[in-house]
Amino acid sequence: MSISLQPLTREHAASFCQLVIALAKFEKLTPPDAAAQGRLVEDALSDRPRIEVWLAFVDGAEVPCGYLILVETYSSFLALPTLYIEDVFVLPEHRGAGVGGALLKKAASLAYERGCGRMEWTALDWNVNAQRVYEQRLGAKRMSEWFLYRMTREDIGCYLSIPQVGIVTVGKSLNE
Repeated sequence: MSISLQPLTREHAASFCQLVIALAKFEKLTPPDAAAQGRLVEDALSDRPRIEVWLAFVDGAEVPCGYLILVETYSSFLALPTLYIEDVFVLPEHRGAGVGGALLKKAASLAYERGCGRMEWTALDWNVNAQRVYEQRLGAKRMSEWFLYRMTREDIGCYLSIPQVGIVTVGKSLNE
C-alpha cells in the first residue's frame, strides 16, 4: 500500500468537507453546515490562510481517506512557534494501515522544519485508541496540569457587552 500526502487544493475541497463531516459524526458532534464548509475551504486556500490542510490518499485513489488541519501558535516561554494539530482524522476503513501515522509524521516534520518548540493537540477523553497511539507510538505526554477552556462566539459577545471603565487600547492587531 502507498500513502500520498498532499496540501488541500480546490479540486479536493468537497472531499475534504466530507471528511470533516465524517469526523463530526465519529465525535458525535454537529457537522459544519454549507456556510461553515465554505469558510473552512476559504480559510485554507485564501491569500492569507488561517489553517493548513493536508490530505491523505491511499494507492493513488482520487478521493482522500484522511486529513490533518494545522495552525501555528506561539509559546512565550520558549519564544518559539508551536504547531497545533486541530484535527487528524482517517476514515474507519483505512485505520490501522499507517495513514494516521503518516499524517502525524507530516505534522512532526513540519514542526521540526519550522523550528517549532513543540507540537500540541487534544484528544477526546473517550478516544482511548487515539490516546494509546499518541502516548505509546509517538511518545507524546498527556498534560494533566493544564485545563482546556473555551468560549463560544456567543460567550465572547456576552463578555464584550460587559462595560469596563478605564481601559484604553492603542494600535491595531497584526491582522488589521
